[in-house]
Amino acid sequence: MDMLEGILLTIVTAATPLVFAAIGELVSERAGVLNLGVEGMMAVGAVCGFAAANLSGEPVVGVLAGILAGMVMASLFAVVTLIFVANQVASGLALTLFGLGLSALIGDAFVGIPGIGMPHVHIPVLSDIPVVGVLIFGEDPLTYLAVILTIVVAWFLFRTRGGLILRSVGDNQVSAHALGYGVVKVRFLAVLFGGACAGIGGAYLSLVYTPQWTQNMTAGRGWIALALVVFASWLPVRVLIGAVLFGGISILQLHAQGFNVPIPSQFLSMLPYLTTIIVLVLISRNRTLLRVNTPACLGQPFVPDR
Repeated sequence: MDMLEGILLTIVTAATPLVFAAIGELVSERAGVLNLGVEGMMAVGAVCGFAAANLSGEPVVGVLAGILAGMVMASLFAVVTLIFVANQVASGLALTLFGLGLSALIGDAFVGIPGIGMPHVHIPVLSDIPVVGVLIFGEDPLTYLAVILTIVVAWFLFRTRGGLILRSVGDNQVSAHALGYGVVKVRFLAVLFGGACAGIGGAYLSLVYTPQWTQNMTAGRGWIALALVVFASWLPVRVLIGAVLFGGISILQLHAQGFNVPIPSQFLSMLPYLTTIIVLVLISRNRTLLRVNTPACLGQPFVPDR
C-alpha cells in the first residue's frame, strides 16, 4: 500500500506542471496563436520562482514571480508575432532558446542552494485515509489549482460569450474582425494567459517537484505540453487525462530503474519522449478528429485592413 501510494503521488506531481503548461498553450492555440516557446517560459518561471521564494522566504511569492516571469516572456512573443507579424514558429523557437539561456544566467547564483518547498494540505482524518486520503486531501495547493484551472478554462471556452469570441478568433479571424472583435487584442490576452500558466508550471518544478534550481530542469516538459494539446484535441478535460498518462510514463520509468528491470536505463529515460512521438503519429492519422477540433487559423498572421 505504501508503494502504491508513493507511485500515485509521484504521478500526480509529475502531471501537474504539464497540466499548467498545456492548458495555457491550449487557450493560446484556441485563439489562433502557435507559441512554441513554452519550454523557455517554463524555464524562466522556474528560476524566477525559485529566486523569489528564497529571497523572500515565502513560496507564494515564488509562485507569483513565476507567473509574472512567464507573462513577461509571453509578452515579448506577442509583440513580435502579433504587432510586428513575425513568423510564429521561428519566434517560438527563438523564445525557447532565449528562455533557456536567460534562466541559466539568472540561476547561476542559485545553484546548490536548498529550496523552500511548498507545504502540502493536511485535513484531519480525511488526509489520514490510506492512499485515497493523501492522494485527494493531502496534495500541495498548486495541484488543486491545476484541476480547478482546467475546469474553469473548459467552462470559459464552451459556456461563456468570451470563450465563444476567443474560439471564433482562432477559427475565422477575418469574420471575427468584420464583426468588430479585436483579433489582436484577444490573441494578445490569450498569449499572456499561456505565459502565466507556463510560468506557474515552471515555478512548480522548482518549488514542489524538486525544491531546488538546476539548469535545464524543465527537461523537455514544454515540448511534451505542446504535444499534449494535440493529444487532447484542444479540449481541456482531455489535457488533464493526458497529463496523468504522460506523467505516469515518466514516473514509472524511474520506478522500473529502481526495481532493476533488465532494460537499459537510457531506453527507460527516453520513454516519455518516445511515447509523445508515437501518440502524435497515431493522432495525425485520424484526420477527421484533427479537422473537427483544430483551430482553422492556427499559426496564421493577422493584419487588420482598417
